[in-house]
Amino acid sequence: MEKVPMTPAGFKALEDELKTLKTTERPSIIRQISEARTHGDLSENAEYAAARERQGFVEGRISEIEDVIARAEVIDIAKLKGGKVIKFGATVKLADEDTDEEVRYQIVGPFEADLTKHRISVTAPLGKALIGKTVGDTVEVLTPSGTKSYEIMQVHFK
Repeated sequence: MEKVPMTPAGFKALEDELKTLKTTERPSIIRQISEARTHGDLSENAEYAAARERQGFVEGRISEIEDVIARAEVIDIAKLKGGKVIKFGATVKLADEDTDEEVRYQIVGPFEADLTKHRISVTAPLGKALIGKTVGDTVEVLTPSGTKSYEIMQVHFK
């Protein structure tokens, strides 16, 4: 069973989502299915079909979250003291070597990654390239628009 690295916040978010799915979504869908059954012929009942489809999605998501939680390896970033070597949990400031544009990312587990929140997966190409590097190093990453080079400007753990 392959472990999934995760921050405490990411683990809590998954636990919260699982609780919501089991205590709110699942009972709501059961009520919707029950109500839709009272409308007669199920073969032509759009409400019933929609509720069953939603039920399939929710049950699938519950199974997925339970699997991830069972395999989670929660890594407390606060205990990753010091050092300038990039590892899981690090927040890095990078400078694009072509445009000098600066970006900041935290390296997290694959189920926590969210570019809109500047969190990249440790398994993503950029995440993989950054692991083990230090301030001043340069990394190159193949992107859909070509190879990008970044200089590592800052590393910290929060």
